[in-house]
This record gives sequence, C-alpha cells and structure tokens, in this order.
Amino acid sequence: MAWIKRNLVFVIIGVLAIGLLGAAGYYNYKGWSHNTAAFNRLNEIYSTLNDLTHKKPSPGNEKVNNIEAAKEQEVQLREWIRQAGNYFQPIPPVPNTGTNTVSSEAFAAALRRTIDQLQHEADANSVTLPPRYGFSFEAQRVMVTFSSGGLGSLAQQLGEVKTIAEILFAARVNSLDGIQRARVSSDDAAGSQADYFEGVSVTNNLAVLTPYLIAFRSFTPEVGEVLARFASSPHGFIVKSINVQPAGAFASASPDSPAAPGAPVRPPWMTPGAGGPPGMTPPPMTTGKGGLQTVLNEQLLRVTLVVEIVKLLPTR
Repeated sequence: MAWIKRNLVFVIIGVLAIGLLGAAGYYNYKGWSHNTAAFNRLNEIYSTLNDLTHKKPSPGNEKVNNIEAAKEQEVQLREWIRQAGNYFQPIPPVPNTGTNTVSSEAFAAALRRTIDQLQHEADANSVTLPPRYGFSFEAQRVMVTFSSGGLGSLAQQLGEVKTIAEILFAARVNSLDGIQRARVSSDDAAGSQADYFEGVSVTNNLAVLTPYLIAFRSFTPEVGEVLARFASSPHGFIVKSINVQPAGAFASASPDSPAAPGAPVRPPWMTPGAGGPPGMTPPPMTTGKGGLQTVLNEQLLRVTLVVEIVKLLPTR
C-alpha cells in the first residue's frame, strides 16, 4: 500500500491505460465482426447477381436493360387487356335491377315480356319457332313465385338467352329448334329435359364460362352469318363445337308443309330468276338431254352449336 501511495499517479495512469486498451480491443472486435458480416453480405449479393446474369432472360447489362423492357411490355400487356375487355362486355340480366336482388313479381313480368318480345322478333325475321316456345323457360313460364335462391341466376340466364336468340334472328335462320341451358334453380327440376343442357358453368381465375346448346335450321350462308355474329359480338361468345347435318334426317312433319322443320325451304337467292348470292357469279348453264342441268342444289341444314359465354370476374 505504501508503494501505491508513493506511486499513485503511476497507478492511475496504468489503470487508465489498461481500460483504454480493453476498450480498443472491444472496438476492434466489433469492427471485425461488422466487416465480416458486410463481406458475407457482399458475397451473397454478388452470388445472386451472378445467378441472375446467367439466367435467360437476364436483367441485362450496360447495353441492354431487360428490367425496363419488362416494364414496357407490362404496360403494353395491360393496354391489350383493356382493349380485349371491349369484347367481353357483360350481358345485362333481365330484369336488370342493378343489384343481385330480384323479386318474384319483377322476374315473372320480365319473363312474360321477354318471351313475347322474342316471339314477335322471330315472326318479324321469318324465323319459325316451336309452338308456344318458352325459350327454355317453360317451367318458370307458368309460375308466379320462384325459389329466391336462384332468381339472380335465372335473370342472368334470361338475359343471355335473349341475346343468343336475337343473334339467330338477326342472321335470319329458317327455324330455331331450341336453346338449352344449365339448371341453376330448384324451379328447373320441374322443367322439360328439352330445355336443359347437362353442362355446368366453370369458374377459373379470370372468368366464369357458361355453356348453352343451340339447335337451328338454315342454309349455308345463314350458318356463316350466325358464326360471324357470335365472333363479332361484344359479349365474349366462344363456339366450342358445331355439328352440321342435313335437316331432312330430323324432319318431324310433312315435308310438303312450308312451315315444317326440315321442309325444303329455299333461300331468296335460289328462287327462279333471282340469280346467285351477292358477289357470286353463277356458272354457265348448259342443257342436257334431261333438260336444264342442276348447277347448285343447296339443302337445308340442321346445326347444333355449343356456345360458352365468358364473363370476366371483377378485377381486384
């Protein structure tokens, strides 16, 4: 103790020096740990960059910036999606209340009004319909109250059937044999099998696809017109399959009756003296031993289409 008292200043300086050396060692250790972590992080970043560089496509280099190119392509893709959306406009339900809530009274009135309207449109376009045809809503046609759980779906189907029928009428097919839809309500259980299609609506990540089966009779030009109108419609129709057969095989009435399905009804341009269809030059007529030679023998066709309506899901 005497030595410490005589050398107190030296002892204090020594203790301070030891403390400073410890602090310097601790600081050095922390710096080394920080440098090691930063070096490891740098190696990780370099490894990731090296992997990205060797991938195809790569982010790019000083000459090509693939990231910016990807951003530009994303803008172009979104613009294409916006333009394509013009061909997938939703078909409004009938009645169109603006909400999913439809009352029995409103649907019953809209159904009667729509069936009457479609029957008048068919008559105006000279399209033959089955007697008292209900356009696949025969079961609901006689009802006053409906199952509340299926009214929204029935209203949507009524709007879609109306749109399909109007396309066929605008193409002036000879006759409509029927439109079949999927069952969507408990009220459909009492309906005729002829009104329903066993297909079901399918939902994916982008849209709901609802199928319909359509059977009609016409000549070749009208078949092409129907397909063209489905293709150019703004409502997203996809023709999944088509079956064409001579209508004579399906004749259910006297072929001599003008209104009978399957009767040999001729389109206007096949009547004597009417010439050919627009834009078509008729081939020269030659006379043989049996009289005039048959140049064109168009026959009535029965066409069955399976059509899907694409209804885009709301964007998130």
